Order: sequence, then structure tokens, then C-alpha cells
Amino acid sequence: MTKRVIAGLILLLAAAACRKSEAAKPPAPPPSVVVTAAVQSDEPVTREWIGTTEGDVNAEIRPKVEGYLLRRTYVEGSYVRPGQLLFEIDPRQVQSQVHQAEANLAQAQASLAKANRDVARYEPLAAEKAISQQELDNARSAQDAARASVGALRAAVEQARLNLAWTRVTSPIGGIAGIAQAQVGNLVNPQSILATVSKVDPIRVSFPMSEQEYLQFASSGSLRNADLDLVLADGSTYEHKGRIALSGRDVSVKTGTITVIGLFPNPGNRLRPGQYAKVRAVTDVRKNAVLVPQRAVNELQGTYQVAVIGAGNKADVRTVKVGPRVGTDWVIEEGVSAGEQVVTEGFSRVKKDMVVAPKS
Repeated sequence: MTKRVIAGLILLLAAAACRKSEAAKPPAPPPSVVVTAAVQSDEPVTREWIGTTEGDVNAEIRPKVEGYLLRRTYVEGSYVRPGQLLFEIDPRQVQSQVHQAEANLAQAQASLAKANRDVARYEPLAAEKAISQQELDNARSAQDAARASVGALRAAVEQARLNLAWTRVTSPIGGIAGIAQAQVGNLVNPQSILATVSKVDPIRVSFPMSEQEYLQFASSGSLRNADLDLVLADGSTYEHKGRIALSGRDVSVKTGTITVIGLFPNPGNRLRPGQYAKVRAVTDVRKNAVLVPQRAVNELQGTYQVAVIGAGNKADVRTVKVGPRVGTDWVIEEGVSAGEQVVTEGFSRVKKDMVVAPKS
């Protein structure tokens, strides 16, 4: 027997042994998946928007006069009352302007007194033809000019006194005073921003709303009058409910959204401008909605699929029409009926008409 024949016999024996081993191997068990039943109930539909807190009124504090900043009299980040002193500007230059204006007024008043005496003296003389009518007219004109000069200089004195009062910069509103933008010793002028005071009770929350949502907002009272919940950065829900106060003027052509303002009570000034804010509102109630967990819905190129386990533990992969999300669930508008078992874990192992091993 040649070596080639012996090698062929060895290959035939090996192939037969492999076929015998494969025949003896038991079939693979069905894949294990986790399932849950689709439920039906009346569910509130909640919408959420991401926004930022803002002051209801934000007043930029600017000086009315130029001068060196002498002192800051408020605690940064604290609540200030309307009319409370915030800054003081060196008043000496303005005080000298007040003295100069008062001196000019006194001089004009003296000129007016002389003009009054001249007119009083000339009138009887003119009546007796002791002086000409021209001289009386000149005296009366000088009297009118002196009276006008006194009026103008009295206004200048009032303006100088106002400038002196403005060296004490006060808050026009009550609210939270921010960090000072100018330091003691700086030369400030009416273009300088010294600080910002924000009225924060109520506090605004600004958030973008899609154009479609805005159309619903404009036509339906369910959204317009809905109570707003505010979820803070730490995940807690703010204890006071808010309401939608107003919407912006236009829809952004870049984002397709319009800015909406919600108002929330803020006793104690707990919330501050610039905080993260998630706004949530119940905008509708779905009657007899079919709900499945969100993890049971799988998105594939814009379509949504759910694996349903039917009789004999046979799988059926269906394309479904989804509605809004409700908490951790998803409303299924078409494709799944209440009570059917849907796969929540193991969808990738399931194929149509495959027998699986479901477990709850």
C-alpha cells in the first residue's frame, strides 16, 4: 500500500469522525431575553425645555457724573433696597461747580434788582416827558434780559446741585446687587458700568420653544395655561410652580425656535440669574395610551422597531409608530397592543420567527 493511499484513508477516517461528533452535539438553546407587558392607561403628556434663569428686571448701575470712585457701600451679592447707597464719587469738583453756579445766580439777581429800580425810576419821568420813551424802552428791555438771565442761572444751580446729589449712586430697584465692575480709585464716567442689580422675585426662566410647539401654545389654552415645574441642576424640583408669561417677537431662522419666558416665585431670593433650569409642563392627557419602556424601542435609520414575543415564544420584530415619551415609557400609537410581551433586553439577539427564552 502506497503512502498516498494511506494518507487518503486517514483523511476519510478523520472526516467521518468529525461528522459523528457534529451529529452527537446537542442543538443550541434559544437565546434568553427580558420581556415586559405593554400597558394601557390614561397618561399625561409632559414636555421639557432647557433654559436659564434671568432677573425679572436687570438694572445697570452707571454714574451720572465723572469723578474718582471713593467707596463702595454695599456687600456684593447681597440684597439691596430701592434707593440704597451703592457707591460714592469724589464730590469736590462738583461742589465747586455748585458754588460757581450760585455766584453767577447772585450776580444775575443783582443785575435784575438794578434793572427793576431803573424801570421804576424811569416810568414816572417818561410820563412827565422828562426822559424820552426810548430810554424807558431800553430800561424795560434790560429788565427782561436780566430776568431771563436769572431764570437760566437758577436752572444751572439746580443742575449743579443734581450733579452733586449724583455723586452718591443709589439703586433704582430692590434686588440682588452683583460684583462691582469698578474699583475704589477708578476714574468713572457716565459710560462706566459700576454694577448690575437684578430683581429676582419673581425670577424669569428663558427657554427656546419649537415653532410647532409655539403654534400649539398660540392656539390652545392647555399649554398657555399649564403649570410649569422647574428642575434644578442637582436634579431637585423647585417647590414653587410657575407660568408662561410671554413669548419673544420672532422665530429664529437659524434654530427654528422662539424664546419663551416663564415666571416663578422666588421668596428669599434662593434662585439667582444664570442658573441651569429644565422647565417641564403637562400639556395633554392621552386616553387609553399603550405604553412600553423606552429601552424596548429601537431606532434604525429614522424608523422604530419593537420585538414582540407571541405564542410558542416566537419573536416578531415590528415597525411601530411612536408618540411622545412619558417619563421612562414611550407611547406606541401603532404596532403594539396592550398586554403583548415586548423585549426590553436582548433585542440584538432576536430575529423574526425565532424561538426565544423569555423571562421577566
